[in-house]
Amino acid sequence: MAKFIPVGSFDIVIFGVTGDLSKLKLIPALFHRFLDGQIDRASKIIGISRQTLTEEEFLKLAYDACAKATAKGDAFPEKEWTEFAAMLTYLEMDATQQCEKWTDLKNLISDKDQPCIFYLAVSPHLYVPICNSIAETGTKSENARVVLEKPIGTDLQSAIEINQGVRAVFDENSIFRMDHYLGKETVQNLLVLRFANTIFEPLWSNHSIDHVQITVSETLGVENRHEYYDKSGAVRDIMQNHLLQLLCLTAMEAPISLKAEDVREEKIKVLRALKGFDAQSVLKETVRGQYVSGHVDKQAVSGYTEGLPDKLKNSTTETFVAIKTEIENWRWAGVPFYLRTGKRMAARRSEIVLQFKPLPHNVFGDGIREPNRLVIRLQPDEGMRLYMQIKEPGPGHLALKSLPLDLSYAESFSEVSYPDAYERLLMDVVRGNLSLFMGHNEVEAAWQWTDNLLQSWNEANQPIETYMAGTNGPLQSAMLLDRENRAWWDEKS
Repeated sequence: MAKFIPVGSFDIVIFGVTGDLSKLKLIPALFHRFLDGQIDRASKIIGISRQTLTEEEFLKLAYDACAKATAKGDAFPEKEWTEFAAMLTYLEMDATQQCEKWTDLKNLISDKDQPCIFYLAVSPHLYVPICNSIAETGTKSENARVVLEKPIGTDLQSAIEINQGVRAVFDENSIFRMDHYLGKETVQNLLVLRFANTIFEPLWSNHSIDHVQITVSETLGVENRHEYYDKSGAVRDIMQNHLLQLLCLTAMEAPISLKAEDVREEKIKVLRALKGFDAQSVLKETVRGQYVSGHVDKQAVSGYTEGLPDKLKNSTTETFVAIKTEIENWRWAGVPFYLRTGKRMAARRSEIVLQFKPLPHNVFGDGIREPNRLVIRLQPDEGMRLYMQIKEPGPGHLALKSLPLDLSYAESFSEVSYPDAYERLLMDVVRGNLSLFMGHNEVEAAWQWTDNLLQSWNEANQPIETYMAGTNGPLQSAMLLDRENRAWWDEKS
């Protein structure tokens, strides 16, 4: 049975501690790791924000965040909360400016030789100014680390500038570029599935695989993120990071070890081999969409532009994108990779589907209708299903049915309470383990491909299609596969 391995004491300074990321993910993640005995009571959690809060108000904010994250039906652990709260401190300051509050922060940070983690839960344009302030005020110690949230920039040039600015203060081995998808159990299991099971390696190529689909869909709209999302869109928000990371882990060659530099090297090779677009191909191989009013979970919801301020009512920002691309190397030549993401879709799910080639010769007549598929579900209901042809029981005829060999994390590990992505990744930061974090070359290679896509859209004047909220995207997305006699996988559950 898996055991939680405690980490040594540390200090973590969360810039932007009153924001949604901190309240929804970071503070609850640290609390849960404390409950499981991974975090030493000598550790310190220091929240930084420009918001005026008393210490009591900050503790109330943190308490509410942790209580909201407690599983329904479970009693909130008040005694443990009191012990955890003793580790929390709040400091009001503008972290981009040098001021006397930096002296207060230095006094709060432990003098011991232990990791001091600066978590930048703020807008990316503040990364470099905050890092400069850390350096100029002498707050950075020898064992300091910095965590950057995605997206790193808005294009290749801004990503390069951020990487260069942060690397001027922190060594590359002290920079943790966070993409929480890499902390999901099933995402990590991709490496185990491929490189710890010899049965799959001979099949994991263009010799056996017809095509690959990667989907990240949400039922939620943009909620209160209008200002950010309208400047970003689905490509910058999800495709440039989450989807490309899943693509890399699916298609990469075996690294020589699981050290960060070896894993990153193989992922970069995939990104560099990823086929680009031009003004002609982008019209055939991509779809941009924006949701209009519809129904999600039987509730009426408004369209994307209906929730925007008046100045953005004519927005053409995409809330959905589907593309067909290829990886131009020996393993994957000729295998289409279909990537899809969208908001206000029919279901919340993140999954990878590898569809195998049809039989070279079918001796069963019309009995076989479905190809073999390996479906890797990342969320919800993490698990894997390998669909195979099985004879239906009964006399007088040979009828076949496609049924899965099913591995469900919830069922197989029902007695194990495993941490969520942020919990695991935060502990990796404390340990100094970079293997599940992106390097600067990896980020820049992803942006180079993404910039090419966005530029090709502009050159082609790519139209924005519409789709009703609660559906699987525009009709053109289905046609992207249909014209090649393929279809998006839609598992009815």
